[in-house]
Amino acid sequence: MSSVEEFRTEIRGWLKTHLSGSFAALRGRGGPGREHEAFTERLTWERHLAAHGWTCVGWPKEYGGRGASIAEQIAFHEEYALADAPARVNHIGEQLLGPTLVDHGTEEQKARFLPPIRAVEELWCQGYSEPGAGSDLAAVRTRATLTGGRWVVDGQKIWTSLAHEAQWCFVLARTEPGSRRHAGLSYLLVPLDQPGVEIRPIVQLTGTSEFNEVFFDGAVTDAAHVVGAPGDGWRIAMATLGYERGVSTLGQQVGFRRELDALVALARRNGAAADPDIRDRLTRAWAGLEALRAGALRGTDPSAAKLYWSHWHRDLGELALEVCGPAATLAAGAPYELDDWQRLFLFSRADTVYAGSSEIQRNIIAERVLGLPKEPRP
Repeated sequence: MSSVEEFRTEIRGWLKTHLSGSFAALRGRGGPGREHEAFTERLTWERHLAAHGWTCVGWPKEYGGRGASIAEQIAFHEEYALADAPARVNHIGEQLLGPTLVDHGTEEQKARFLPPIRAVEELWCQGYSEPGAGSDLAAVRTRATLTGGRWVVDGQKIWTSLAHEAQWCFVLARTEPGSRRHAGLSYLLVPLDQPGVEIRPIVQLTGTSEFNEVFFDGAVTDAAHVVGAPGDGWRIAMATLGYERGVSTLGQQVGFRRELDALVALARRNGAAADPDIRDRLTRAWAGLEALRAGALRGTDPSAAKLYWSHWHRDLGELALEVCGPAATLAAGAPYELDDWQRLFLFSRADTVYAGSSEIQRNIIAERVLGLPKEPRP
């Protein structure tokens, strides 16, 4: 048995043993559009993972990880999804900020921030998008000034996932007055529990609130809490986005597979599969998911992968409502109770917008991958 197979067997057995008792009820809970589900209980579960060494498996051992290879990380995320384990609450700290600090942080930053992330004692959110600077991230207007040994931050962030549950935010802010676009930005680590921070949840189409507006009005953080050099924030921010689209997406695809299998089963039960058009679209969805997995294993360009999976998932949501029939247009109960298929349809509309809209991804692919002329700008 290879080391990867041994690793896969180990995590599969651990999940079978531990995802039981009080944790058994958490199977399938949480995830996009459902982050409100059993959040406190999922946090307890994730701390249980940490206590047994199953968080941050890809981090180097010197920082509390297992030093797992890429193949072992793939095995972990796939087995976690196959076990129908609850959605993780610490993804942003573990998968985004943690690797950023490992590669770009100072030793002092690593010593201060990595252990609480690994132990799931401090949760993080991502302060990138702003009104007027969503996919055009270089248009950031939030500013920070170094005064008396502290950064003073003023501005607004939006679409900040789980900010209402987080204790810290990594914030992209303009720290050089008069700078434009990618220049003069810094990557700051800012505590949220302070008078200069206001967090306002945003109600989504699903009726829930998992992302927020965050307002900084004289919020402060230590001068040493800048990752990389001041003014080098764009490079660090792009590194974080690269980690965001890493091997954990293979676990996401297991979730997609579960949704597709459930939809095929529904189409067979309610007779929708008798419609040739529905059968054809279900077949195309299956083929698309196979292509998605093959691309992920081969190492498809991150922008191409994001463009492909987001449209695949949005199309699956549209297909789900057609399989369900006219009754899918009615809420399951008052005042706004949605079933899983309705929630999939509504939340998957956001897939092609968050983490870089499809329009921006196409520009990136055209200009940076294919080498085509840049789009004319005013």
